[in-house]
Amino acid sequence: MKRAISPLALLLALGLATPAIAEEEVAWRLFVADHAEPTVTAIDLESGDALGSFALSGPATLYATPAKRAVYAVQGNDNQVAVIATGVSVDDHGDHGDLTLTDPSLGSAVLTGERPVHFVEHDGNFAVFYDGEGVARTYSETAVLAGDATFAETATPAPHHGVAIPFGAHTIITEPNAEDPKALPTGVWVRDGAGATVGDFHACPDLHGEASSGNLLAIACGSGLLIAREGGEGPEISFLPYAPDLPEGKATALLGGVGFQYFLGNYGASRVAVIDPSAQDAFRLVDLPTRRVHFAVDPVRPKFAYVFTEDGNLLQLDILSAAVTGTLRLTEPYSMDGEWSLPRPRVAVAGDEIAVTDPLKGLIHIVDAHSFAKTREIALAGKPFNIVAVGGAGETHGHHHH
Repeated sequence: MKRAISPLALLLALGLATPAIAEEEVAWRLFVADHAEPTVTAIDLESGDALGSFALSGPATLYATPAKRAVYAVQGNDNQVAVIATGVSVDDHGDHGDLTLTDPSLGSAVLTGERPVHFVEHDGNFAVFYDGEGVARTYSETAVLAGDATFAETATPAPHHGVAIPFGAHTIITEPNAEDPKALPTGVWVRDGAGATVGDFHACPDLHGEASSGNLLAIACGSGLLIAREGGEGPEISFLPYAPDLPEGKATALLGGVGFQYFLGNYGASRVAVIDPSAQDAFRLVDLPTRRVHFAVDPVRPKFAYVFTEDGNLLQLDILSAAVTGTLRLTEPYSMDGEWSLPRPRVAVAGDEIAVTDPLKGLIHIVDAHSFAKTREIALAGKPFNIVAVGGAGETHGHHHH
């Protein structure tokens, strides 16, 4: 008597078994630029081990995009932007994400132009503004990672310290100060894909600083913020003035909240501003015990942001209450006196941990975000300075590696 073979047994016999059970994994990598040497080091956060070191032409400011696939090393004094593939890929499958880890590597595409400074990404495209030329070049991140540095160029009347912001099918770009192009820009124009101007000029004297939060874009001006949102015919831009009862000051650096919509900006040397454009009291100031060195928002715990101050403390800032709710001593004091470009700590949030560079000690301090307590240090030769964190969680389908 013949025995029936079950469909499952048949699949197993044919080597067509169901896929390996997926394994949930969390992986974060730190990319750290040295202050003096033209190098960027990739570090596995869990082990603290270096995954690779990449030689550049000069010291770099680092940017990571939401896609997590690349870190961009902007070398303003050496007229180029290097592309470092992070080796981290998180593919969204709706009910879960797939995490793939490979070795980080220096990409073949090098973006060139005279004095690149501001780097801004939106929806898979990013713009680099080249101060020495007064032009912005917009690139596709997918193309650049494949080695294709093709760009669309948007010109301004003169070289200046400007910024360009990809915004859907349009670009928002600065207008230089006509009397003195070395001064800060005076406002922005909107250009379409063909480079034609759309709508009126939007005044923004002393323009410096921009950020996105949700579907809003904020641009910092001397007297308030320009707020842009997508409209039917392109960006709709309005002006949010500083309240008349605020003390003298302005924001010149902005970060965008993740998880809920707000902006965090500096406001003078020893204050920060929590900005909610939809609130009647849009600007809430937080006094700091000493001058601010650097700050970062927390994308995992949206109610928190972190401010490093010159006394060596990392402050936990509650965005909802606009109050400092934690203070943690991490380093020796780093005075804000002297040149702005001196080596001073920088902050990055990596999942459930916060990383703070300590350039003069050759260390990266690691803080547990839940307990707000320091847990360990990672030693790194040289003067670890600019830092970005890239990573996430996902299913690895049996391919477990760091």
